[in-house]
Amino acid sequence: MSALSLAGEARGLSPLLREVRGALDSLAFALELPGSVEARESAAAARAQLTDYILPRLASLDAPLVAVVGGSTGAGKSTLVNALVGRPVSITGAVRPTTRQPLLLHHPDDGAWFDDARVLPTLSRVRLAADDAGDDDGNSDGADGSPTAGAPAALHRASGPDTLLLRPTSTLPPGLALLDAPDVDSIADENRRLAGQLLAAADLWIFVTTANRYADAVPWRLLAEAGRRDVLVAVVLDRVPAGVEEEVRSDLLTLLSAENLGHAPIFVVPEMTLEPSRMLPAHAVEPITRWLQALAADADGRRDIARRTVSGAMRALAGRIDAIADAADQEQSAADALRAAVERAYADALADVLAATEDGKLLRGEVLARWQDFVGTGEFMRGLETRIGRARDRVSAFFTGRPAPAATVAEAIGSGLQTVIVEQAARADETTRRRWRADHAGRVLLEDVPAWDAAAVSAEVAREIREWQQDILLLVQAEGADKRFTARMLSFGVNGVAVALMVVVFASTGGLTGGEIGIAGASAVAGQKLLEAVFGDDAVRRLAATARRNLYQRVEALFRREREAYDRCLHPLALQTSAEALTVLASRLRTALPAEPSDGGGAA
Repeated sequence: MSALSLAGEARGLSPLLREVRGALDSLAFALELPGSVEARESAAAARAQLTDYILPRLASLDAPLVAVVGGSTGAGKSTLVNALVGRPVSITGAVRPTTRQPLLLHHPDDGAWFDDARVLPTLSRVRLAADDAGDDDGNSDGADGSPTAGAPAALHRASGPDTLLLRPTSTLPPGLALLDAPDVDSIADENRRLAGQLLAAADLWIFVTTANRYADAVPWRLLAEAGRRDVLVAVVLDRVPAGVEEEVRSDLLTLLSAENLGHAPIFVVPEMTLEPSRMLPAHAVEPITRWLQALAADADGRRDIARRTVSGAMRALAGRIDAIADAADQEQSAADALRAAVERAYADALADVLAATEDGKLLRGEVLARWQDFVGTGEFMRGLETRIGRARDRVSAFFTGRPAPAATVAEAIGSGLQTVIVEQAARADETTRRRWRADHAGRVLLEDVPAWDAAAVSAEVAREIREWQQDILLLVQAEGADKRFTARMLSFGVNGVAVALMVVVFASTGGLTGGEIGIAGASAVAGQKLLEAVFGDDAVRRLAATARRNLYQRVEALFRREREAYDRCLHPLALQTSAEALTVLASRLRTALPAEPSDGGGAA
């Protein structure tokens, strides 16, 4: 395929890959589930590979190949890099870890490719002069790894674990860069993480091991990943004693074949004494040098390698996203269960509050006594018993004497209603906590939920009730604005009519016993008849329905605020890309994979 066709294909893939990155960016895996840590790490690794390698490589398929030199501690990676370049550029020695910052070596003509953030954009850059003699941590180290005089102090201050050191060297061919990486099994966690990041951003791997350690578990986990990604791998078998080369090579080839890496070239470096400068002689690495020079000289071949590695990385990314989708599905199920526990608790509390406002229970006790005082129970109720069917304009005649102020009835109603709502809010909170404590992820989330504050809740409920009662007063005033109703309403007082409406809202005989049924029922009838005398039957039904709906909405909003602490714990999950969407993205990635180029590499 021509370079022009490849560029067009890359432009077509970029929107999909950016969509994938956006989906991965949305994933937090906030719940502490058995697979959460692995899912977070997998999502982070997928994001890093997209950012560090796939997107920048697709944007510049003609850029130099980046060959990462990786391997186990003490395998001789830096010694190999120095030999390939032909002079000491990377620290060697017995003190571990020796490679602290990654060192990228490139031909001077290729410098522009690496100055910007195209490759490994999360690492800062420090450019070294071509003739610098400093090592990769900004010091000139002796043979034992100890700093020697003349270390460039400014470079030492600028360098850090996330710093990429760039060094041009004319002994490398144009079109190829070498990246000396930290040990994959380093004792330093940061070094191991960085080594994995660098290997994920490589076009090809030069894996260095020894005759004694070629079967170590940690390197083979990374080699297995290379096999799944179809990365071009070359294996350097270092420090091989005389007489065992064929035996070790044969066993290593068997292991490589099991990981889909049987095509990987194997280069053997025999055990030998290093030169005084701790350099391998040039002839020891000549086969590797020739192989790298051949790769660099073939522009079409370089594009094929880059394209093959990108295709493999995208294929591996699709598989990783499938696994991430499974984890996201499990987390969503757990989050749904926790959210359902909150919703059930507060829905039950709301239903119980509404039931208490509809079954007549709020009209007994103090509320009933104050209402009876207000309407003048004895004479008023006897009048109702004998005159309930008379014209509504006669109802006003029943209100005689000096009734208690309407405000005392409103206060009693508000107090009773406040008690009911606060009790249900407390029950909803305790029920939610109990259900969350029964779940490990819920127990962890509860650490961020403040203790229930009875005083604060009670104050907020009282405020809502006062505002609801004010709404009823405004509702009555608005309804009585018509001149036809003004005189009638004045005979009872606006507050008296509003209180009567509150009584009608809570009127029923459910939940009452004995004499309370007759008293409360008659009281409700009194309120109903008072309102009908002022507004008429249809208006009373409409006013009562409006008042009930207003109360429902206020209690619902209050409980919604009460559960906010729980909802905030689950909010990050609501922003995550769903498992179904991730699965679709993985499928689209597989469909969009570039066609396989011809196989590269070969046995050395």
